[in-house]
Amino acid sequence: MSHDSERIIGLYDDNSAEWDRLRGPGSLFEKPWIDRFTSLLGPGATILDLGCGSGRPLATYLIGNGYRVTGVDSSPALVGLCRSRFPHNEWMAADMRTLDLGRRFDGVLVWDSFFHLKHDDQRAMFGVFARHVQPRGALMFTSGPKHGEVLSEFAGEPLYHASLDPMEYRKLLHEHGFQVVGHVAEDPACGEHTIWLARSH
Repeated sequence: MSHDSERIIGLYDDNSAEWDRLRGPGSLFEKPWIDRFTSLLGPGATILDLGCGSGRPLATYLIGNGYRVTGVDSSPALVGLCRSRFPHNEWMAADMRTLDLGRRFDGVLVWDSFFHLKHDDQRAMFGVFARHVQPRGALMFTSGPKHGEVLSEFAGEPLYHASLDPMEYRKLLHEHGFQVVGHVAEDPACGEHTIWLARSH
């Protein structure tokens, strides 16, 4: 499975148009959680969207509601779609695992992206989160419901997912200065997503 994890960037880059078609425009089933995330932020807050994809539908919704979104994705093709749609926002093609922008944001959103990383890479990401969020800022990410690795399929190719144990996520959040304010495993109201919402100290 580790070999499949190394294919993630190329898989999304090669199939960016198909991913964009699947993700929008359409129903924003994530809206209740996105609204809960933004309720922790002030009007016009800055948001770092890690794994922003093509900017649809999440960044589109956030920008439409007045938030200042900076998007990062490892796929240059997907980032290009974001730039074409929202040229006044900041978009960059970069690997979230090595990201160090030298500034902090009011919120960090990591929706359906972080769980493509291998276990050790996920553990290391909590340092990345911590150095990019303001004190009292918000962090929201999706994970799997339990420790393990899973292969699904996208564009006819294996699509790698991994998850740590929920107790380990809690421990990593605590160690990096975050307090969990919301967590649901396999939320039936949100497409069976497992969601973590936390706030920095």
